[in-house]
This record gives sequence, C-alpha cells and structure tokens, in this order.
Amino acid sequence: MAMIRQARISLLSFCAGSSLILFPLVFHCLSFLYFLWRDLWLAVLLIHFVAVNGVFSAVYVHQKDSYRVVVRAGNLGITFGLGFLLSMYSTRWSLFGWYIMSLTFFHWSEYQMTAMTNPKSLTLESFLLDHSREYKIAAAASCVEFFVEALLLPSMTTFRYISLLGAMMAVGGDFLRKLSMWTARTNFNHYIQHTKQDGHVLVTWGVYSVFRHPSYVGWYCWSLGTQVMLCNPICLVMYAVVSWKFFSERIFDEEICLLNFFGEDYLDYQRKVPTGIPFIYGYKQLL
Repeated sequence: MAMIRQARISLLSFCAGSSLILFPLVFHCLSFLYFLWRDLWLAVLLIHFVAVNGVFSAVYVHQKDSYRVVVRAGNLGITFGLGFLLSMYSTRWSLFGWYIMSLTFFHWSEYQMTAMTNPKSLTLESFLLDHSREYKIAAAASCVEFFVEALLLPSMTTFRYISLLGAMMAVGGDFLRKLSMWTARTNFNHYIQHTKQDGHVLVTWGVYSVFRHPSYVGWYCWSLGTQVMLCNPICLVMYAVVSWKFFSERIFDEEICLLNFFGEDYLDYQRKVPTGIPFIYGYKQLL
C-alpha cells in the first residue's frame, strides 16, 4: 500500500531524529573519533539537534503544513533516541529512558498509523500531543513520582522484573491499539463520530471479534504499563482509576452513536463481544 506524502515525511523525520541511537556504533567503528563521543557527547547531541531541525527548516520553510509535521515527528524521534541512550548508558535513569521511548513512539505512531489507514481524518492533532490538560498533568505526575522515588527511595526503582513486566504491558498495549487502527482503517477515528459517514461499516472481525473497543483496551494497558515500568505505585493507582472513568464515559457515549448507526447489528455485537476493559459494559446496561 502506497503511503501518502504526510506518512512518508513523518516516517523519514522520525528516523532522522532517532538516528542518534546509531552514534555509539558509528563512533566505535571510527575509533579515531571515539574521543568525541566519550568526552564531548553532549555537544555531539546538541549538534545533531540543531542540524536536524536546521534541515527541516531549510527544506520545508515554504511548506507550513509539512513543516509542522516534520518538526513534531523529527523531535519525537530525537527524544526517542535520547531515551534509548539514557536506557543504555545510565543504570540509575534507565527506566526513565524506557518511559521516554514508549511515550514518544506512542505519539508518533498515532499520527503515522492514521496517515496510513485513514488519511481523510489526518490532522496535526493525530499526534495526540494536545490530548487534554488532564493527560499532561498525569504525564507530569508520573515523572515527578519517578524522580522523587529515584532520589529519595532509590530501591523503589530496582525491581527489574516488575519493570520488564510493565515494558511488556506497554509494548503489548500499544501494539493492540495500532492493530485495531489497522483493522478498522477508515472506520477508526480519534474522535467520537455523531454522524454516520459514507462507507462507515461495523467492524466485527480481527481484534474486534475479541473486544468491542480494542483500541481503548490497548491504550489502557499501555498507560498502566508505563507506570508499572517506572515502578510508580501512586501513579499506577491514579492512572487505573482516572483512565477507567474516562473510558467508561467515552464508551458509553460512543455506543449511543454506534447504536444509532447500526441498530440491531450493534445490539447483537454487544451481546457477543465484551468491551475489553473490566467492569465497563457500555450503553447496553440501560437496555
């Protein structure tokens, strides 16, 4: 399947930004330059940041829409790469590196998958970087808790098996979400649709035969996984409760629209397939 232009430039920009993960290998192979990486690694990373953003500006200076995409995708890639290096070179902060990688890849891949499967709905908001004030507060809280624990209770961040479990939850959850977007294609949208669009069909195959809302199940698993990965007990509970409430309300509202769109077909689908998130039943509880 051919990718639209926005998908191509997003992919190339993310790869360009994240290419800094290759620096250790490159400087190791070019041993006569290894001292630059060993002694001046911060300067090397700053040069990479300036160079990548400089190229973006030079190439897309007269293409504002494309520039907005490459800046977001490219800098998400740079941040992803920094997370990778942090996880490789710092024992103390390696878990935070994992978190940065998971967070940045999640947001970039939301845009990328939308561009590949439902380009008509594609906007800058598809990155989900401006999702909500509550989302930003939650992300900030998770960082604060991790740093407080790492500085005051360092033993809290040494449970590697727990962190690995969280990493698997995050990767698995993100994979499930992207698989649900790929399966639904043009029938998937980041926003609740109150009017049925032409060509909109009820998707009941693939992962949708297991969960009615696999994208929400994936997001829920991903968000909890990031907190397990960071060994954040307080934020884990907070994420579990707040995210559950959010998805409960969203699924309830969304299923009102889906029942209006598909009627008896959706009622039958509800009877056969669960939402996927524990104790969330959707609109059918009122029937």
